[in-house]
Amino acid sequence: MGLLSASNLNKSFGTDVIFSGVSFEVQENDRIGLVGVNGSGKTTLLKLLTGELQPDAGDIFKANATVLGYMEQHVCRDLDRSAYNEVLTVFSDLLRLEKELEEINLRLQAKPKDLDRLVEKQALLNDRFVAMGGLTCRGRARSALLGLGFDDEQMAMPIGVLSGGQKAKLQLAKMLLCGANLLLLDEPTNHLDIPSVEWLEDFLRSYSGAYLVISHDRYFLDKITNRTFEMENQRLTVYKGNYSTYLSQKEENDLAAQRKYDNTQKEIKRIEGIVTQQRQWNREKNIKTAENKLKMIDRLEKTLEKPDEKPDSIHFDFGISQRGGNDVLSAENLALSFDGKKLFENVNLEIHRGERVFLIGPNGCGKTSLLKTILGIYTPDAGEFRFGAGIDAGYYDQIQAGLHPEKTVIDEIWDSYPRMTQTEIRNALAVFLFKGDDVFKSVSALSGGERARVLLLRLMLSRDNFLLLDEPTNHLDIGSCEALEAALQSYEGTLFIVSHDRYLINKIADRVYHLDENGTQEFIGNYDQYIAASREKTAEEAENTVVKPNEYKLQKERNAAIRKEKAEMRRHEAQIDEIETEIGELEQELLKPEVASDYQAAMEITEKISALTRKNDELYQQWSILAQKYEE
Repeated sequence: MGLLSASNLNKSFGTDVIFSGVSFEVQENDRIGLVGVNGSGKTTLLKLLTGELQPDAGDIFKANATVLGYMEQHVCRDLDRSAYNEVLTVFSDLLRLEKELEEINLRLQAKPKDLDRLVEKQALLNDRFVAMGGLTCRGRARSALLGLGFDDEQMAMPIGVLSGGQKAKLQLAKMLLCGANLLLLDEPTNHLDIPSVEWLEDFLRSYSGAYLVISHDRYFLDKITNRTFEMENQRLTVYKGNYSTYLSQKEENDLAAQRKYDNTQKEIKRIEGIVTQQRQWNREKNIKTAENKLKMIDRLEKTLEKPDEKPDSIHFDFGISQRGGNDVLSAENLALSFDGKKLFENVNLEIHRGERVFLIGPNGCGKTSLLKTILGIYTPDAGEFRFGAGIDAGYYDQIQAGLHPEKTVIDEIWDSYPRMTQTEIRNALAVFLFKGDDVFKSVSALSGGERARVLLLRLMLSRDNFLLLDEPTNHLDIGSCEALEAALQSYEGTLFIVSHDRYLINKIADRVYHLDENGTQEFIGNYDQYIAASREKTAEEAENTVVKPNEYKLQKERNAAIRKEKAEMRRHEAQIDEIETEIGELEQELLKPEVASDYQAAMEITEKISALTRKNDELYQQWSILAQKYEE
């Protein structure tokens, strides 16, 4: 059954056309992901569907049975109300019924004259109360809050003292419980930690209605969608399948469109050549042939469709000014608390040059605080940490506190790098999509995504060899996330990243640390491997009623051994590079005329080259043994 359809929707703001000719249908059980760059009109489209905005042209048809649920429609206005009672407002009709039933019960106890009428009314109201889910509404409200990471203490807190993320979760909980059969979700995973996102995924997979979701969380979209709507170049294109399927289909479609365009252009040029040739002969027959060929060209040009230009995208390039030592960061038994309340303890970290290490854990466990402790912003209660030789640390702050609201975009960058020329600064900003007068925008007027671009550009220009990134993909659209991902993959330095972006973790992680109040647990591999290891560990614990403390110790020893082997391989690679450079320099020395003519000097250099070559061969052999062992 069709729940909703749109036909030829157009929307502009002033002279800016947001989109035109947008048409689609939403069927029962559709799971639709809506993707596109920031500013392509995704949120505007949702607001047209809810009636908050009106289209300039086109029609929206909604079935009588369709009940829309839109996250932004549920606003928490009473800041003194508890979080739990705020969610219960979704069931206000049921709560009124419940109160009416309680009043009837009290009246029945007094044995009134209209006893039969009251008993009949009680039965009718009770049937309606049960049919509408009155018996389970409180349980559903509590389950939704628990799934989104609230504990009983937080459920009792007034809304006014909750964080922005917790308020967003309240709105999400209300929307999920509102009884809609078509949900419109605009970035529902913002402010959610990984456990909450996974709960939301489970909820949506078992949801009986349809939904249309805007998200830049590619892993989330892969898990919960079966259709993809793309907003690009003021149009909407419909694809079957989840995000990854859409990507491959789009690539094929773009390639086919480009081939068709190129082949048609070639055919037009070929026919134009025939026309030129026929006209040169200038006979009646040739002139008629040329006219026919010109008609063919007209027909081909009418069918000629130039492929859409790709939207402007950011190009990251994180270089390093110096290589730094093999040991980048070591932390032993770090502990931190605020106002006597423990945040974490027993945090142990070992990070080596070239590694891509991720830190994950629930909201509030202290991930950002751990980064700030390592950077010296906070002082640990216990433990110690140290950086290796030649390590330059750069930091990306997810709350964007390092920006100056009173400055312009160009001054924000220029004040950090005063030796750069204005042309160099403007060229760098252009790569990050700040062009023309955009560079003179006030930082206070920027969107979250624009602020993120300014911070990332400032970090990129630092050329630090150790980057500590706190939720770097927050505020970025999917295209920017993919550009950042590609740059981090080719980065020659070392990465330590706090992120809930599971797609990013899967792409580039060597290791994952999970943080909670009791410390860190280390897992080799990416996010999917971390999940598999976690489930395996949980299953083993469930199977064994007797705790086996040695198994955990052995696993730690195995992980340590693997880490040691990988570090040894990296050291060997570094030594091989250094020796090869030295051999190259000596070989250049041999070519100099004054050395070539000096037998003694030439022999000494030749012996040095031979010794270095033997040493390099030994290192290659050792590296091969370690590589084979590591693969096993």
